[in-house]
Amino acid sequence: MSQQAEINALPLDTALKLFLAHLGGERRLADKTVEAYQRDLVNFFAFLNMHLGRQVTLGDLQTLTITNFRSYMSARRRGNDGISASSLARNLSALRMFFRYVERRWDIKNTAVALIRGPRLPKRLPKPISVEASKILLDAAPATDAPKWVSARDTAVLTLLYGAGLRISEALSLTGADAHIGDSLRLTGKGNKTRLVPILPVIQHAITTYVHCYEAAHSTPLPQDGPLFRAIRGGPLRAETIQSRLRILRGQLGLPQTTTPHALRHSFATHLLAGGGDLRTIQELLGHSSLASTQVYTDVDATSLMRVYAAAHPRA
Repeated sequence: MSQQAEINALPLDTALKLFLAHLGGERRLADKTVEAYQRDLVNFFAFLNMHLGRQVTLGDLQTLTITNFRSYMSARRRGNDGISASSLARNLSALRMFFRYVERRWDIKNTAVALIRGPRLPKRLPKPISVEASKILLDAAPATDAPKWVSARDTAVLTLLYGAGLRISEALSLTGADAHIGDSLRLTGKGNKTRLVPILPVIQHAITTYVHCYEAAHSTPLPQDGPLFRAIRGGPLRAETIQSRLRILRGQLGLPQTTTPHALRHSFATHLLAGGGDLRTIQELLGHSSLASTQVYTDVDATSLMRVYAAAHPRA
């Protein structure tokens, strides 16, 4: 068998493993992104096997037509999972990235995949909460029915999200070595992008209070090499725990359902912009790789300004 014949006969599962290793290694994509791409491609391969009536191999990829790709996208939309437009767009992104990788590595080309038009995505504006609601939320964060260190922990996490604009995953990735935090924090966020985040005194105080309460309750120093924020049983704190705490606070305070951990990050950016912050600085603070991701906050702020105008202007 010739070398090209061996390449053409390569199982797609083998190609997928190599591609995923490339994403996590050379491309350094986040684990969750790699997992999502894996699911998308496994679905695509299963569709091809059923659609073409045989076990598809690497060589078959160069024969796929635009009709094959459209049939797959249509099946994903109509299937039992009924995926959203945003998930379908990610699915298409995974396909394109995989086909580019296959072309570079094995010189197997398919031009049809580049001709597929992605779904039209609705423009979704972030839904921040007001400055006043943010203050009320953080004041109410300590739970009266929880151990003191747990209340201090939840307060510290929520203060980080709103006061520094961290993603929940970034806050929960901090280690005990970050406990004695200074006036800035170097973070590695989405896409392994590193940024320097200013830390307000109120955040420093919240974290210091949590650490003192934790160490007093457990009669031991917080380990430097473990997670900063700990669960009740000692393991790393999960995002679901903070989401659950926010659900309780929403009900108690009458806040909207959109008050989520990510909404606190949105609020951080929106309130900075309303206070005169410039987009480039906010982009750096949020860790956005593109200014376009940050520009959505100009629409949010314009919306709030129009509400004020409509309510207050005598000619409105």
